[in-house]
Formats: sequence, C-alpha cells, structure tokens
Amino acid sequence: MDTWNSSWVWQRWGLVAGGQRFGQGITVNSRSSVEITLNRQCTSFSARAGVDGLSLLTDGTVRFSVYADGQRLWRSGALGYADAPAAVEVPLTGRSTLRLVVEQAGQGSLPTLASWADAVISCR
Repeated sequence: MDTWNSSWVWQRWGLVAGGQRFGQGITVNSRSSVEITLNRQCTSFSARAGVDGLSLLTDGTVRFSVYADGQRLWRSGALGYADAPAAVEVPLTGRSTLRLVVEQAGQGSLPTLASWADAVISCR
C-alpha cells in the first residue's frame, strides 16, 4: 500500500457490513482513496464493498469504485447501512496500480465508515 498517496485505513478482522460478518478487510472514511502498487503480476481483485456495521446510526450513502492504472474498472450503486455489500471482481492482468475509492453518494448528517470486506488481490 502506498501510504503517502492513501487516506486513513483500518485493517480489521471480523468486520460486519450489511448485517453480514466477514473474516477480514479494510475500513475507510466515506471520502477515501487507497493506492496499492502491484509489485508482481496480479490477476484480480475481489471484495465485498459496503457500509461498515460501526456506522449503525448513519443516514449517509456511499459509492465504491475500483481503478487500475488510472482507469475505472468497477463502480457500485449508492449503498446505505441496511444494504447488502456489493460483490467486486476486477481483472488486474497487466496492471501496475490499484486504487480503491469511496465517495459520498448522498447527504448524510453523520459520518459513514465504508469497508472493503474479504478483500483479496490474487497474484502469481
């Protein structure tokens, strides 16, 4: 992870998103960008993207995007606290950087935490 070009990240185990428990993942703010330099040949990124269970009282919605080498490869719809996490599966063959972005999708009065649950970068 390129910490100089990334937002705050909380690596977690046993997180909850959309009422589902996941083994691991990262939690970020509702406006975040996490840059990862792929230091070998990687084939894919997969995760479940959703509003974190710690945001129980939030009324905000977020939108998740995945970029590779500056090109957007995937984008979720607007997700709120009660929504099931979105399945993410993005090919990375031939790519050198991965960027995970979360943006606010609506006006909420409380902070919203977002999670990339069961996130896996598959490499050779």
